[in-house]
Amino acid sequence: MTQEAMKPPVEVKYKEELEVLKNTDTGNRPENWLLSPKAVRTFIIGSTQPIVYQDKGYVIQKKYFGNDALIERCIVTLAGNRGLMLVGEPGTAKTMLSELLSAAISGVSTNTIQGTAGTTEDMIKYSWNYALLLAKGPSRQALVPSPLYVGMEKGILTRFEEITRTPAEIQDSLISVLSDKVLNVPELGDDGFLFARPGFNVIGTANTRDKGVNEMSSALKRRFNFETVMPVREVALEKQIILNEVGKLAAESHINMEADEDVAELLAATYHELREGISSYGHRIDKPAAVMSTAEAVSVYYQTMLTGYYYGERRMNVGCLVQNLVGAVSKENKDDLEKVKGYFHTVVKDKSDKEGGLWKQYYEARKWLK
Repeated sequence: MTQEAMKPPVEVKYKEELEVLKNTDTGNRPENWLLSPKAVRTFIIGSTQPIVYQDKGYVIQKKYFGNDALIERCIVTLAGNRGLMLVGEPGTAKTMLSELLSAAISGVSTNTIQGTAGTTEDMIKYSWNYALLLAKGPSRQALVPSPLYVGMEKGILTRFEEITRTPAEIQDSLISVLSDKVLNVPELGDDGFLFARPGFNVIGTANTRDKGVNEMSSALKRRFNFETVMPVREVALEKQIILNEVGKLAAESHINMEADEDVAELLAATYHELREGISSYGHRIDKPAAVMSTAEAVSVYYQTMLTGYYYGERRMNVGCLVQNLVGAVSKENKDDLEKVKGYFHTVVKDKSDKEGGLWKQYYEARKWLK
């Protein structure tokens, strides 16, 4: 796979960084891990000093902006015998974190089960090539391995996205695998036991606010260490995440346009205040029912940037920003639009009067709140 892919996997995107870390890694390394826990941590949260490799200094960029102690706990969990479950509101970078962990530990982030209401046990364990099954009978050649089977066979991590969207009885097919690290294929007889190689583990993700969630059984929960990924609480940090992520998206799409930091700060403040229910001036705000996630803020900003690039002489338009904000907030609950209007008529109006500038333009763009 090359960088020409629309969204290259983490191990391709950061191939050079992984190579540098692998060849300079002196830490204790669990069996079958690509990097030591120390190097995995550095890959995710970045290096403060350049790492010298082949007479060059490489600075490992920070990829996850959040709780550094959370990263350490996740890595330690994966080095042990229990699975890792990342839970939290949608848009808190749970998937990105699981991809980063998988790439740094196993060298591959694409060994993934996507949980849906239609996920079956075959998709989790294994299925069959029925042409070969009829021609030759049950055999390893006729077996179609699932990502879980591949993870056990190769000793790599298996990611299980949106596990709580999967029916509860299907989720429970993981219990014996996580407990005993063995998968039984009865059709293969005495040769049907697959024992997991060192390095195998499962990283699950689960949203706490999405509709259609199936509660995990207590037995399955006991097989995982749970880590809650919290939303960003600081406007400055949220602004930085927006700029970083939009910069990556723009580079991948060959969008030659500089991000506007002031607009990013404006949007970060809006999302922060609507999410928290209070403004920086102390106004109480009715919080929308919609998930005001940083991922949604990135999407709103990027859509505005694309409009500016293709239609607006490569400049951000605040009116377009408001239109995209309305679409993002009111897509599930039309009542949320009234709450955004209330935010504009109180908080944005007040900031427009006191701070002027971009906040004044923002308030004047309220005509798009329809």
